[in-house]
Amino acid sequence: MKLPLRTDDPTLRTPGGDERTGRRRDVLAAAAAALLFAVAAVVGTLIQRTDHTLYVDWAPLYADWLPHAGPGTPAAVALAVAVVAHGPRIAATLPWRRLLWAGWATAMAWTWVLALVDGWGRGVAGRLTQRHEYLRGIDRFQDIGAALRGFTGHILITQPDHWPAHIAGHPPGAVLTFVGLDRLGLGGGGWAGAFCITAGSSAVAAVLVTLRALGQERAARTAAPFLVLAPAAVWVGASADGYFAAVAAWALALLALAATRTTRAPGAVALAAGLLLGLTAYVSYGLTLMALPAAAVLLLARTARPLPYALAGAAAVAGAFTLAGFAWWEGYDLLVERYYQGVAADRPYGYWVWANLADAAIAAGLASVAGARRAVGAAPGALRRLRRGGPGGEGGPGGADGLVVLVLAVLLALATADLSGMSKAETERIWLPFVLWLLPAAALLPARDLRRWLAAQAGLALLVNHLLLTGW
Repeated sequence: MKLPLRTDDPTLRTPGGDERTGRRRDVLAAAAAALLFAVAAVVGTLIQRTDHTLYVDWAPLYADWLPHAGPGTPAAVALAVAVVAHGPRIAATLPWRRLLWAGWATAMAWTWVLALVDGWGRGVAGRLTQRHEYLRGIDRFQDIGAALRGFTGHILITQPDHWPAHIAGHPPGAVLTFVGLDRLGLGGGGWAGAFCITAGSSAVAAVLVTLRALGQERAARTAAPFLVLAPAAVWVGASADGYFAAVAAWALALLALAATRTTRAPGAVALAAGLLLGLTAYVSYGLTLMALPAAAVLLLARTARPLPYALAGAAAVAGAFTLAGFAWWEGYDLLVERYYQGVAADRPYGYWVWANLADAAIAAGLASVAGARRAVGAAPGALRRLRRGGPGGEGGPGGADGLVVLVLAVLLALATADLSGMSKAETERIWLPFVLWLLPAAALLPARDLRRWLAAQAGLALLVNHLLLTGW
């Protein structure tokens, strides 16, 4: 029987204080995140009403105020209650492989019912058919080779037949996914939405695989219900960014398996990880920052053996796109120019550089914020043990060091994305591939508090989905 993380784990203690102090600081961290969001909402409303430069209707989220219920409401409430009541026990005792499938299935159900709160058309089928979305451009890929060769020629708004915003804002790997679905006979918004929900929710299993490969099975089991009931599911269903998050997550999972040699063919698995890492960079420019958590995986495994295979896989993807006529760096340079041809030129950096963090806190949930606080507090000890010869195992002095280091790497990636100025607004969706890895930080919270924090996660998701009509 697998038990949750021990509350007497040295890495979880608050320096200079007891566990009661730590629990108080958890609550204060969550309250600070809620206050940050409230301040961002008030300040954002004032800015938008004064000079209309935010281009969001319910700052800081890209959403409209619209209290509503829908077909998914009863199932969403019932599922949340069931997971809060029974999820921690089931996750602690279920055989590992069954836990992976159960986690994916339950996360998929949670994402579906949240999407269906808005109804089938508005919540799923119509999401990817709007004027900025990928499906608006797939008819221009009848000749894929010609479309790739001319892709960069349609990024700028000033160029003829410029791409819709989401196609222009990403490398062609993103839109080619939906072109592929269309060629398979799965065209239209319904199939595209279902694909994003199915693929996006599989990221839950990928995170669990990664944690276990790095010696953090106890943390994985504790985190599983939090991954399932993530507020981020509001934006996974149904957006392409949920799919991007899954591609990146499975890349890290395969890399962890190869690095720890917990697979029969570590070289082949490392090559597959590289292929997915390469694809990650070709579905979203900003996901090159996944190199930071990937480096953390290798650091925790204390090996660079998978690196040549992974680099070969990534190079193969880059080479294929380059030979087909798309130059990544040219596309990125033009994207930056296109970015400032649109609303980003008006959106104030001074507001979004901190309001983005409020969006991320909502997507990750208050439990993740509290867990991230513990990870930052545990960082000095975890890094010190890492320098001395590797993190402690779950039964050793290092406890949850692997989880701590992963969370730190993701926080660094988020800080880089935020300071870059290329993430002004909509980060509750855009940062899904990073926010996903903050969710397991809830495993660092005291065991006796877990159900309350889990209820807070579910409640936040339900509130957002029923009070706001989110968009992207």
